Amino acid sequence: MSAVRDLGAVVAAAVVLVAGAPAVKAAPAEPCLGSAICTAGLLSDGTPYQFVKPSAWNGVVLVDMDFAAGGLTSPLTAGLVGRGYAVGGTTRTVTGWRIAGAVDNQAAALDRFEAAFGPARWAIAEGRSMGGFVAAGAAQVHPGRFDAAVPMCGGLGGSVGQWNQKLDTVFTLKMLLFRDTALPVTGIPADVPGAQQQWISALAAAQSTREGRARIALAAAIGQLPAWGLAADGGTTPVPRSWDAAGLQNGMYLALAGGPLPYIGQAMSSRRAIEQVTGGNPSWNTGVDYGRQFLSAEPAHRLAVVRLYAEAGLDLGADLRRLAGAPRVAADPAAVRAFAQGLVFTGDVRVPVLTVNGTGDQISTVAQQQSYGELARRAGNGPLVRQTYVRTAGHCTFTVGEQVAAIEKMWHRLRTGRWPDVSPRAMNALAGDGRYVEYGPPRFNRQYAG
Repeated sequence: MSAVRDLGAVVAAAVVLVAGAPAVKAAPAEPCLGSAICTAGLLSDGTPYQFVKPSAWNGVVLVDMDFAAGGLTSPLTAGLVGRGYAVGGTTRTVTGWRIAGAVDNQAAALDRFEAAFGPARWAIAEGRSMGGFVAAGAAQVHPGRFDAAVPMCGGLGGSVGQWNQKLDTVFTLKMLLFRDTALPVTGIPADVPGAQQQWISALAAAQSTREGRARIALAAAIGQLPAWGLAADGGTTPVPRSWDAAGLQNGMYLALAGGPLPYIGQAMSSRRAIEQVTGGNPSWNTGVDYGRQFLSAEPAHRLAVVRLYAEAGLDLGADLRRLAGAPRVAADPAAVRAFAQGLVFTGDVRVPVLTVNGTGDQISTVAQQQSYGELARRAGNGPLVRQTYVRTAGHCTFTVGEQVAAIEKMWHRLRTGRWPDVSPRAMNALAGDGRYVEYGPPRFNRQYAG
C-alpha cells in the first residue's frame, strides 16, 4: 500500500512540474523537544500547520486536525515522540465546520511534512472530536495519501446523520416541555451564549419536577444519549445501575445539560455555525416516527422512562401521540447538499481504521460508531475496520495511555498487514491503566449515507 502511495506521489509530482505548477516548498526545520526537529507554516488557505519529527523516527507520521493549536506541548505528543512517531497537523480555526476543506488540509499538511523530511513510510490520520471526524474523512477521501486512520470520539454518524440525531433530542424537549417558549431548535440566533443559558436554565427547572425528569428521559432515549454524565465541575459520577431509573435519568440530564461541554450547549453553538456555513437548515424530522425510535432505545433506558412516567402520573402514550402530531422541521435541500459534502460516510473504507469512543460520550454517541461500522460491513469493507470502547463519561475523556494504545495497535496492523488483538484485555495491557471494555452499541436511528 505505502509503496504504491509513494510511487503515486512521485508520478503526481512529475506531472505538476511538467505542467509548470509550483511544487510544495519545505518550511525550515528547527530543533524542538530535545533532539527532535520541527517544521511549521501556513497552508494555501491560511491554516497553520506544524510537525515534530524525533531523531529516532519509526517512519510513521500522525496527522491531526488540531495539532497546531497547542499539540506540541501536550503529554500525548511527548509520549508518541518518545516512541518514535512524528506527530503534527493543522488547526480548525480557518475551516471550522467546512469539513471538506479540513479533510483536504490533512493531505496538504502531509505534503508539507514530506517536503521537509522526505516520504513517510506510513501516514496515519488521527484526532479527537471534530478531529476524529476529519481523520475518518481523510481515510475515505484520500486513501492514496493516508495508510490508516485512528478516529477517536469522532462524529462517525456523518455530518447529516449526527445532526439529525441532535435535532430529535432538542425537538422532543421543545415539544413536550417548552412548546410555548422561544427556545430555538433550528435557526439559532447570533446570541449563542444567551440561547445556551436559556436552554440550560429551562432544563434545570424541568429537572426539579417529576414530570420534567420523565420527559427529559424520554427525549434522551429518543436521541440516543448516554445515561451517564460528568458533574458540573467535570468530575466523574458513578455509573448508574441498569435498574436504577432515577440514576439513569440523572445521568441523562448531566449528559444533556451538565459537565463542561453540555449536549444542549453544543447543539446551539455548532448548529449556529453549521447553518452559517451551509446557508440554511440541513436537518429534518419529516417522516420520523418517534414512537418507533423510543421502542428501539436501549432496554434499560426504555424501562427507566416507563417507570418515571408512571411515578409522575403521566401518560407516555399520550406524549408519544403528541410528538407524532407535532409540526415537523423541514430541511433546506441546498443546505443538506452542502452539508453532505463534508462529510457523509458511505462505507467506502479502503485503508485500516481503528475507532475509539467513550461509552458515556454525550457529543459523539456510541450509536454513531455503530453506523460507521455497519456501513463498512454493508459495503464489504468490514475487515478493514475495528471498533473499541472505553468506559468513560464525557467527550473525549481518554488517558494518554488509552490513546497511545490505539495508535500502537494501528502501527502493528501496518507493519504486519494483519490486525493484532484489540480486545479490551489487550488494549488495557498496552494502555497500563486502561478502561477499554466489551461493548455493543445500539443501532443508530438516523443513518444517512447520501
